[in-house]
Amino acid sequence: MKHVSLGGLDVSRIGLGTMTMAGTYTSGGGLDDAESIRAIHRALDFGVTHIDTAEVYGPFHSEEIVGRAIKGRRDQVVIATKFGLVSHSGGGPGVTDSSPANVRTAVEGSLTRLGTDHIDLYYQHRVDPNTPIEDTIGAVSELVNEGKVLHIGLSEAGPATIRRAHTVHPLTALQTEYSLWTRDPEAELLPLLRQLGIGFVPYSPLGHGFLTGQIRSVDDIPDDDWRKDNPRFIGKNFQRNLRIVDEVQAVAAEADATPAQVALAWLLAQGHDIAPIPGTRRVARVQENTSADSIELTDNHLQRLNNLTPAAGERHSEASMAAIDR
Repeated sequence: MKHVSLGGLDVSRIGLGTMTMAGTYTSGGGLDDAESIRAIHRALDFGVTHIDTAEVYGPFHSEEIVGRAIKGRRDQVVIATKFGLVSHSGGGPGVTDSSPANVRTAVEGSLTRLGTDHIDLYYQHRVDPNTPIEDTIGAVSELVNEGKVLHIGLSEAGPATIRRAHTVHPLTALQTEYSLWTRDPEAELLPLLRQLGIGFVPYSPLGHGFLTGQIRSVDDIPDDDWRKDNPRFIGKNFQRNLRIVDEVQAVAAEADATPAQVALAWLLAQGHDIAPIPGTRRVARVQENTSADSIELTDNHLQRLNNLTPAAGERHSEASMAAIDR
């Protein structure tokens, strides 16, 4: 597995997102912790060093699984986790809270669940409108000084917030949705990150599964799956967006690859400071995704993919988009 540098942090250029190991897409049915642990082990065997989780996944369940999976293999792993979507002062999961006191409580819980004395990359999960970013990053900077955190990141933060945070303590990475399905970061975020020397970690690099080609009808989505109401998965938007998948599948056939591998290979071709974290809880998908590391798309393939019509519809619901700093 090739490696890249995220703001000075060395990681495998394909990582593993563990959100679905806590049942985040659905209400939690059908979880198999043993299979999730096997998936993490297989990722490590394939050379993946970058494992991404968050306290809110479950909540807490994903971190617990990661902790169990990396026991005895901690030195092989760059652990990334996130705080700020669980309020430990009474609000509970889903309540945005990046106050310094909450940060301190959150990190201790994450360290315990992960079975480690330090977190390699600690992200603010969403920008807290009630806490100045300077106060939040100042609190995490203190954790860096104490050795509990090694690198600081932000997730779904806008340019102004990134600049303000970076002046308090150098940021290592920004995590935001980016894929053939979501090209928004190319306009302003990527140029800013490169100017500041901050790495980029795309989440949902497979468009919430859409780019795999396995979803051809809304009937392919379980009724309790949040994608059932996602603007890009419903009505005319769904039909328009199938054209993106059709082209990805066409390229995949020519490249002797799967659509998921083509989508990941396209992301890898966007720069040496980009490290996507495709999420799965299945061993077979880990094998498929990590194999994208060896796929080299031709200039013609890249041009065809670059010229795809942007996805129709907002990438999240109105409520979720309102929580994203822009």
